[in-house]
Amino acid sequence: MELSAFLADFSRSFLFALATLLPMLNPPAAAPIFLTLTEGASTPDRARLAQKVSINIFVMLAVATVAGNLVLTFFGISLPIIRVGGGLLVIATAWRLVNASDFDAAHAQNMAGSYSWEQIRSKAFYPLTFPMICGPGSLSAALTVGATLNDSTVSGTASKLAGAVPAIAVAAFVVYLCLRFASQFLYKLGKNGTAVVMRLSAFILLCLGVQIAWAGFHELFLGLLHEASTFHSSTSS
Repeated sequence: MELSAFLADFSRSFLFALATLLPMLNPPAAAPIFLTLTEGASTPDRARLAQKVSINIFVMLAVATVAGNLVLTFFGISLPIIRVGGGLLVIATAWRLVNASDFDAAHAQNMAGSYSWEQIRSKAFYPLTFPMICGPGSLSAALTVGATLNDSTVSGTASKLAGAVPAIAVAAFVVYLCLRFASQFLYKLGKNGTAVVMRLSAFILLCLGVQIAWAGFHELFLGLLHEASTFHSSTSS
């Protein structure tokens, strides 16, 4: 493959993957929720947790992009089912946040000494990585990106893959920055402002969960109608 063709495939794949995945991850909206779920954690522990979450996101999206379709086919799981199950998880997480008590900075400071790293790390994958940030929507987007990597030639597939993986790394790094400096971003808002932003973010997350679950139910319902129509046509003929 010529260098110009490689660079063209690389750049197109990089921009497409980044433009598809980053809006689905929506790191700024996750920042206030991250603060709420890690109430009582010290600043260094939050930094370590943000790093762990970003690494989890990179691994999940990379696996979903490269081998996601093969895994779903192997287990016989359809994408609509993933959307329904993941959407329900997002709804459950968001509902708890909407009904959570207001963030109390003094209370968090008092708890910091007794809040162990093991307690904080237990939240790294669930619910912080999945389903809060890297949920069904992000995984569906990664599967979509992975479907575009197939090319008629091995070199073409390799060049597209070489562009998609760095894009996933950039998206995960943006998540890290937003979580790592979440307290600094929201410091000027004050206690009440942070509580308002957290409630709004949790409500948006709740709506997103409903949308994801509805999209899955809608696809399943359309598939059911199609099967019923096909069965009726075969029996009537």
